[in-house]
Amino acid sequence: MKRISTRVLMGCTALLLTGQACTDLTEKTFDVLPTSGSFGSTPAQQAALIGPLYSGLGDYFGNMNELNTTTDEQMVPTRGGDWKDGDNWLRLYTHTWGPVTDNGQFNGRWTWCYNNITAINQQLPTATDQTLIAELRTLRAFFHYQAMDLFGNVIISERLGGATPTQSTRPQVYAWVEKELLEAYPNLSETVGGAFYGRMNKWVADMILAKLYLNAQVYTGTPQWQKAIERCNNIINSGKFSLAGDFFSNFTTQNQGSPEIILATPFSSTKRGGMNIQMRTLHYLNQLTYNLGGQPWNGYCTVTEFYNTFANNDIRKQMWIVGQQFRADGTPLQDDGVPMVFTPEIPSFVLPAGAPGRLAGARSQKYQIQRNNPFNDQDNDFVIYRLADVYLMRAEANLRLNNTAAAVADANIIRRRAGVPEYTAGTLTLNEMLAERGRELAWEYHRRQDLIRFGQYTRTWRFKPASQEFRNLFPIPNDQLALNPNLKQNPGY
Repeated sequence: MKRISTRVLMGCTALLLTGQACTDLTEKTFDVLPTSGSFGSTPAQQAALIGPLYSGLGDYFGNMNELNTTTDEQMVPTRGGDWKDGDNWLRLYTHTWGPVTDNGQFNGRWTWCYNNITAINQQLPTATDQTLIAELRTLRAFFHYQAMDLFGNVIISERLGGATPTQSTRPQVYAWVEKELLEAYPNLSETVGGAFYGRMNKWVADMILAKLYLNAQVYTGTPQWQKAIERCNNIINSGKFSLAGDFFSNFTTQNQGSPEIILATPFSSTKRGGMNIQMRTLHYLNQLTYNLGGQPWNGYCTVTEFYNTFANNDIRKQMWIVGQQFRADGTPLQDDGVPMVFTPEIPSFVLPAGAPGRLAGARSQKYQIQRNNPFNDQDNDFVIYRLADVYLMRAEANLRLNNTAAAVADANIIRRRAGVPEYTAGTLTLNEMLAERGRELAWEYHRRQDLIRFGQYTRTWRFKPASQEFRNLFPIPNDQLALNPNLKQNPGY
């Protein structure tokens, strides 16, 4: 049985969040409630109610993976008639999306944030335990942070009801998120793992604040590099986390034990589905490679130039699948009589029908592909935040403050594990810092934010012309504009 005792998203949610093990099967019934209140009136009951809120956090992977195709590290080419989808993937990749044409794409992300915020606001007034209140405020701040990062000027939602919500500026939302996290911080748990695996604690709050400060110049016009360093220091100096000796152990089907993970969303092939990156990236016939119950969809691959940023001796390059593919018994596979060989080269965004088009592009195996899996969903937990990112954030902030020696020291911690030559003061430039973040954090959905911070999100790359600066923000969804007259569309749309 896979880590039931640590999963807030599984059937034992209530037991997990009150610190009990799932082997205690004593039934507690709540069909008769006290006349003075309802279920949720005690701290233990309140804790039991937050499991569904973390199910919303579990949708992070499903909401962010498609938006990663707006970056230079991931694409979904049209393969004959496959993956055309009304040119949705082409518009995302080339930054030609629109608020009406792609309303569903962006409305889904907006409602993901605000549906979860509303659910938290429903529970917060009933909470009495200070640690629980701090945890809920931190989770609510996380969703506001996501909305601000994606859409810019958004709604600050602190309570239910009232007048039609108004739109706040991005600096106002930034200030509110910072305030919420700093006020909640003293009461947050310092526990890592166990019942707090996948939940908001003090170190997750530090991570959100570090991200907030790292991108402060984008959000507010004022850089906050030193504040980012201080939050990274909190995490590193806590002693709660350490780099995994094996880079890929962070992404195995049993990755919950990684000492590097700061925040992950738990998944299970049978109890909490949704982790299906292997279906999105593998070729149809890779079903025979891994003995899968379902046929993969042959979509996502990495951009050729991004693949080429990995040196051959970089351990992390093994995250990409290239070359001849085989059946589980070792027999070479063929696609319509053509050797089934993945090539990093992608000759065009719209590929012709036939084997060459189906085989173009390196595929991802960063998250271990679960062999003999009868389900489309896997057991890997999706990693939102991990320690390697903290070292790289601190390195970048120090580099921007001209603390080059400190930046080199942190970046080389990551380089050594990757098995590649270490940086010197002369070789670690800002452009190289961005490239190293790409190699370490590929397909972990930090790339859009990184490119924007480095001023490179709107530049030209393969099959994508230069785009206008307003594309650094996604449009306020058309559905939301129709529902709320107080919302104004982002400039350019």
